[in-house]
Parts: sequence; structure tokens; C-alpha cells
Amino acid sequence: MLKINIHEAKTQLSKYAKRVKAGETIWLCERNKPFAEIRPLAPDVIEAEASESRRPLEIDRGRFSLPADWDSPETNEAIRKMFEKDK
Repeated sequence: MLKINIHEAKTQLSKYAKRVKAGETIWLCERNKPFAEIRPLAPDVIEAEASESRRPLEIDRGRFSLPADWDSPETNEAIRKMFEKDK
């Protein structure tokens, strides 16, 4: 089990993240005293998170409609002007 201090973790985070992704567990220390564990997530947790974050297709079908000219040059110009008025 690898033990690292906070400063080292902050300066070398990418290096340690790769090791955790590879399956290693790291103890995070403050003045060489462990207080936290950094470990990979279980595969079922990763899969559950991925499936929860997916938005079902067409979830809002029928809830609103767009006017026929929603993507016209005039509408796009009006939107551009709204965002540029603060410049």
C-alpha cells in the first residue's frame, strides 16, 4: 500500500490517478499519518453511475414546439445581438 502526503498528491495527482485506475490503493497522509484512502471504484458502481447519467432519448417529446423559423438567419442574428449587447 502506497502512502503519500498531501503536497505530493497535489503536485503529482495525474501520476497517482493512473496508478489508482490500474487498481492500486493509495493512503493519503498528513505529516505521514494516514487519514484517507484513494482506491478504484468497483465496476458495478461505475456501471450504475454511467447508466444513471444517461438521459433517455426524446424525454421531452410533445412538451414544447419550435416555430418554423427557429433556425432562420433573422432569429440567429437576434440571438447574436442579445449576447453581444454587453460588449
